[in-house]
Amino acid sequence: MHQFLSYVKFLINSTNQHGVHSPFIYDFVIKCLYDKTNYEAYSHLKTYRNQLLQSKQTLNITDFGAGSKVMNSKKRSVSKMAKNSSSSLKDSKLLYRIANYFKFKNTLELGTSLGVGTQALALGHSNNKITTIEGCPETFKFTKQQFEALNLSNIRTINSDFKTAISQLKEDTFDCIFFDGHHNKAATLEYFNLLISKAHNDSLFIFDDIYWSKDMTEAWKDIVNDNRVTASIDTFNLGFAFFRKEQPKQHFRIRL
Repeated sequence: MHQFLSYVKFLINSTNQHGVHSPFIYDFVIKCLYDKTNYEAYSHLKTYRNQLLQSKQTLNITDFGAGSKVMNSKKRSVSKMAKNSSSSLKDSKLLYRIANYFKFKNTLELGTSLGVGTQALALGHSNNKITTIEGCPETFKFTKQQFEALNLSNIRTINSDFKTAISQLKEDTFDCIFFDGHHNKAATLEYFNLLISKAHNDSLFIFDDIYWSKDMTEAWKDIVNDNRVTASIDTFNLGFAFFRKEQPKQHFRIRL
């Protein structure tokens, strides 16, 4: 019910590029979010997703986050995980365009899962070195094998809980951090505050499932209101936070 009511409110309050007066955000919306180019990489995203949907394999899941609203069993089929828990093909294409648009060179992902979003970020820019963290040992092992089969050499995988892995990161900054795990307020805000020291002026933080629950929506609102965040964009499925000091503090709701 929270997601339904939130979506109705989002549709009422959101806009397109015509409601955007920031040149930086306007260009991002027009040239990236609304980019209709049929990139060759889209076929690779679709092929991998279809492979997962057709998989007969099952995994024993160790869940460190909010879990799944659809799958309560600890033993889950890869196909159902791909259908219910992974980024949609639309969101994967969007992640690809974002990595391609900003030409990220250093990305951190919290929550590898089956690697659907990771693949998109990796294909978006070949020089994008991605560090992705997954807590569940079986999911980690399965997905690492998929990355090797896909020949995605710019991905470094870490099997660890997020907090421990974050404390051991050697990188000073990241161009992009994708928060795609632990869908609850306390954890989301904890990781945001732990990682904000890794942001530089042009970094982008991406938050998945910001309307997953009332709890997650409250976390997103806190992030939007944080003084360190200048511009933010709500596309309903994903939330974007920027730290550009030259950018006046503004919040946008953009329909995709």
